[in-house]
Amino acid sequence: MTIRTKLLAAAAALPLLAVLAGCAGSSGAGGTGSADSSEPVKIGVVGASDPYWETYKQAAVDAGIAVDIVDFSDYAQPNPALSEGELDLNQFQHIVYLSQYNVSSGSDLVPIGATAIYPLGLYSTKYDSVGDIPAGETVAVPNDESNLARGLLVLQSAGLVKLKDGGSIFASLDDIDEAGSKVKVTTLEASLTPTSLPDVAAAIINNDFVEDAGLTASDAIAKDDPSDPNALPYVNVFAARAEDADNPTYQKLVEIYQDTQSVLDGVQKASGGTAVFLKTPVDDLRSSLEKVEADTEAHQG
Repeated sequence: MTIRTKLLAAAAALPLLAVLAGCAGSSGAGGTGSADSSEPVKIGVVGASDPYWETYKQAAVDAGIAVDIVDFSDYAQPNPALSEGELDLNQFQHIVYLSQYNVSSGSDLVPIGATAIYPLGLYSTKYDSVGDIPAGETVAVPNDESNLARGLLVLQSAGLVKLKDGGSIFASLDDIDEAGSKVKVTTLEASLTPTSLPDVAAAIINNDFVEDAGLTASDAIAKDDPSDPNALPYVNVFAARAEDADNPTYQKLVEIYQDTQSVLDGVQKASGGTAVFLKTPVDDLRSSLEKVEADTEAHQG
């Protein structure tokens, strides 16, 4: 995903799957990539023009691995391309998006490493902290399904609402335990939450609209806590086909991303300082994927 929209996926609102556009040809994917392979490892991304990808490619070359960054115009394309063997890896999505693709397509793509989470924030022009918000005040959240659920989870982590059964990626206003919540919640179209600030105690504002509202990420009074299990499904990942999950070259490429400071600096610059880098254990990522897939199937059923 482009850095700016990763949370609107990250939300991010989750994009609908579209028809696969033309992709790069097959590189002989299927677990054969290696540091001494004559074919480059093809990694699908959305936003290859971000300068840090060139930095990443050079870091990979320095480690003996040739990499081809394959750019796609929208989020619907890299997963089908990976499933069909036109890519070796992709890096553009969080676990929620990956799970929805797997469930809808019957695929078995898996995360092989974490990159970063791009927190969704709660902002206020009236109160300097969550603790200052009086009981009974109203907080606005985006009304699209993905951001509504994620926003409610942020409010729950901040102690402002209580969600029945702990909430989920499908949480809605109906899941709010009003008796156990400190504030009331109203929904607005995502682009309107910033303009609602004079009229509400606080609002969940998607990253795409923070700067337009004259705010910065540092102004948030609450946001996703990367250590909170509720935030784990929104961690962005490198994804591979299941049969390639243990490919040592692919694992090395994850490490290069995670451990190369010049790459991380570039990602942070492109994200406007919002990226929170993570090295979440792969087993935790896969357990989260399994849970989200089960939740998605149950929700659709």
